[in-house]
Amino acid sequence: MPEEKKETVKKTTKKKTETKEDKLAKLKEKAAKLAEGVKEDKKVDLGKKVKDSDELEKETLIPIEDYLKSSIHLGTRAITPDMKPYVYKRRADSLAVFNTVLLDDKIREGADFLSQHAPEDIILVCKRESGHKAAELFSEVTGIKTFTRQYPAGILTNPNLENFLEADLLVICDPWTDKNALIDATKIKIPILGICDTNNYTKNITQVIPGNNKSAKSLGMIFYLLAKIYIEKRKLKTKVPPISEWIENWDNLVPPK
Repeated sequence: MPEEKKETVKKTTKKKTETKEDKLAKLKEKAAKLAEGVKEDKKVDLGKKVKDSDELEKETLIPIEDYLKSSIHLGTRAITPDMKPYVYKRRADSLAVFNTVLLDDKIREGADFLSQHAPEDIILVCKRESGHKAAELFSEVTGIKTFTRQYPAGILTNPNLENFLEADLLVICDPWTDKNALIDATKIKIPILGICDTNNYTKNITQVIPGNNKSAKSLGMIFYLLAKIYIEKRKLKTKVPPISEWIENWDNLVPPK
């Protein structure tokens, strides 16, 4: 083989070898950076993650830390197709985590929807025991008729009953536990505002407020915010009690890491 040709082959081989080495070095460098990123992520709490989200460009109704203190963001291990759009991630223990900024948006929308109706035209049903305190306080503050321990069957659909009520809007804490009220409202075709957890289906719910509907803290937060906005928009002459009256031991609660 001529010397010139040998020299060309050597240069080409060397070039190929160097290119592979360069690529391998770059891949190693990239992998190292990714590993560093994962380590750093473990040190960041959920509140900061939500704050760093591109979605958080506007002021929320309350600080994100307060939402986290109330556990409003914690769903169940089950996620229905209806509620999947509201879920941010799963925790290590498989619990679903709601997108907190999206919850803030939906609470605003729910409050606006609620405010379109006068107190005497609304019925609230909350059969779940953990929501009784907040629902009853909400009723006291807004003047909205509330049923907690038991929903009287047919109260919306049977005019022959002594306790028959006409309503323009039904509010429920859980489409499953409050299903009898949901069925009656569907029969008479009135709109329904429902608080829905990750394991709920939203069929026949007109306006969804996503959030933890199992916890007294979470329901206390939701009803506190709904009452605050409702009274403001309806211009009612009622003072909303501080959040500490809606959620027990509020001042000692801390956001989860």
